[in-house]
Amino acid sequence: MGEPINSFPSGLLPDETSPEWLNKGDNAWQLTAAAMVGLQSVPGLVILYGSMVKKKWAVNSAFMALYAFASVLLCWVMWAHQLSFGDKFTGIMGKPNVAVTQKYLLEKQYDKMIPVADYVFYQFAFAAITVILLGGSLLGRMNFYAWMLFVPLWLTFSYTVGAYTIWDKGFLSRHIIDFSGGYVIHLSSGVAGFTAAYWVGPRNPSDREHFPPNNIIHMMAGAGFLWMGWSGFNGGSPLAANEITALAVLNTHLCTATSLLVWMFFDLIFHSKSSVIGGVQGMMTGLVCITPAAGVVDTWAAMFMGVLAGSVPWYTMMILHKKSAFFQRVDDTLGVFHTHAVAGVLGGLSSGMFAKPNLIRKFYKTEHSESQQGPGLLYSIVNANEVVYAKDGFKQMGYQILGALFIAAWNVVVTSLICIFVSRIVDLKMHEDDLDIGDDAIHGEEAYALWGDGQRHPPLRSLTPKFPAFFRRV
Repeated sequence: MGEPINSFPSGLLPDETSPEWLNKGDNAWQLTAAAMVGLQSVPGLVILYGSMVKKKWAVNSAFMALYAFASVLLCWVMWAHQLSFGDKFTGIMGKPNVAVTQKYLLEKQYDKMIPVADYVFYQFAFAAITVILLGGSLLGRMNFYAWMLFVPLWLTFSYTVGAYTIWDKGFLSRHIIDFSGGYVIHLSSGVAGFTAAYWVGPRNPSDREHFPPNNIIHMMAGAGFLWMGWSGFNGGSPLAANEITALAVLNTHLCTATSLLVWMFFDLIFHSKSSVIGGVQGMMTGLVCITPAAGVVDTWAAMFMGVLAGSVPWYTMMILHKKSAFFQRVDDTLGVFHTHAVAGVLGGLSSGMFAKPNLIRKFYKTEHSESQQGPGLLYSIVNANEVVYAKDGFKQMGYQILGALFIAAWNVVVTSLICIFVSRIVDLKMHEDDLDIGDDAIHGEEAYALWGDGQRHPPLRSLTPKFPAFFRRV
């Protein structure tokens, strides 16, 4: 008989092809989930932002999202991932370090059966979409060069603190229920976006009064990337392809569909028309609301949260915003405060109310975990005969409120300091004449050639100070 054929490449033995701890199914799902979250930003939010604004702002809005995605990735692997998930440094931040070495990236991710590289990329996609969502408050007037400085600064000093505090080793990490980022991602982006919008200032009056989307069909396509990509957004949080993952994905879509329909019905009742933009907003609030609770609540609770997500933010955006002098003073272009901050708080508080004990144990209380997340308040009331158990539910709701207050306060303060710092280097807002022109003045490009055979008129001179002004002003 001939020599046995070696079926392994490069002479590797079977036990050398992959480590014993690696679960290839979990690994494949995690890489898929991370890619889905990335697709929510590029092309999802790139298309959504580029379509949801006036034609003259389509290029600038889409490019703000694209720049942020690329910038965050480099910052993430160079220092921000370790600030968020590295060795303990303070109660709110890890030690800065790189996440690019083979020794680090090919290790096992804590008690999961995937390599650290999966987790680094997955968490990068989370960080990137947070910054891009924040940018939705600033469309149509922020100086692009100010945005270039703002993105890495906000990622470093704001996002990493929320991630470390709630998801890793921070002082709230053992107590808060935040399955996929209702607080870390959505509350922070909503509050920070609103705060930055205050410092940047409003659009010009004509834009603020009349700001129709330039392409509603493309807007819906971008929204579709967000909705379908949310399967990875929430489904990736268990870092495994298990039963919690399946429940999280189902709950995500149930809450979202319910919220969209509720928002649509409110539009029909009070405005006699079902708005496509309203439907997209209702979709968004449903996705945001379920995020902190996706894998720890029953399906009936997910649908009830959809009712809350489609009604409360609808009221704050469509009624309260128009009546409140406070909201009118701040020009939040896409209403990110309502769709993300309000919906994120709703989701966080609903997590404290509806989190089911056995699901909490499955997700948080693993063999190596010291987490102390309690049952939802509803279940503690149902089991009120067990005194300690009842107290746990009220305690959990207290932690959910504390977490919301901390994230909101930190983002108001840090975002304000960053905006003040950037304003000392380059103008936060475009020049008034450039605001009238839009994309062609800022980038020398326009989204659509709508006359002749694609010819363009002579380039318009931009009056907004360019990035070299950074050096002159320093």
